[in-house]
Amino acid sequence: METLQQAIDRMTIQTTGPGFYNISDKVGGWLLQNRARDGLLTVFIRHTSASLVIQENADSDVQRDLMQRLNVLAPEDADYWHKSEGPDDMPAHIKTMLTETSLSIPIQRDRMVLGTWQGLYIVEHRARPHRRELVLHFNGKVRSDERTTNEA
Repeated sequence: METLQQAIDRMTIQTTGPGFYNISDKVGGWLLQNRARDGLLTVFIRHTSASLVIQENADSDVQRDLMQRLNVLAPEDADYWHKSEGPDDMPAHIKTMLTETSLSIPIQRDRMVLGTWQGLYIVEHRARPHRRELVLHFNGKVRSDERTTNEA
């Protein structure tokens, strides 16, 4: 039997510098832990210098090319007024503005409904490591029994 419920939680992800960090498995594990069956997941990152994207997960050259393009759009050596947190901070804000801080993802049969080649990523825009905090909110049907996803 399934009932409508919601779950909300925070998750911290450690980054080591600029790049794409695939969080699909971690978020998928959270969905299973919360018995999420069918509904809608909202993922929100609580930062202004890192972002969220759904992007290609089969070829890392795509991520490398995207980072390169973001660096062209918001270079560190531009004449920014905001410089108090280092030369990578203002470009990081611009890159976040060009991407997303919140995503909504449909959940069906215990899983995110992503395309074959899609993954959920944090994009770190700062040069040094950070602990990035996500807020996860699921709203929908949950499993009320102890079935595993293989039995569904």
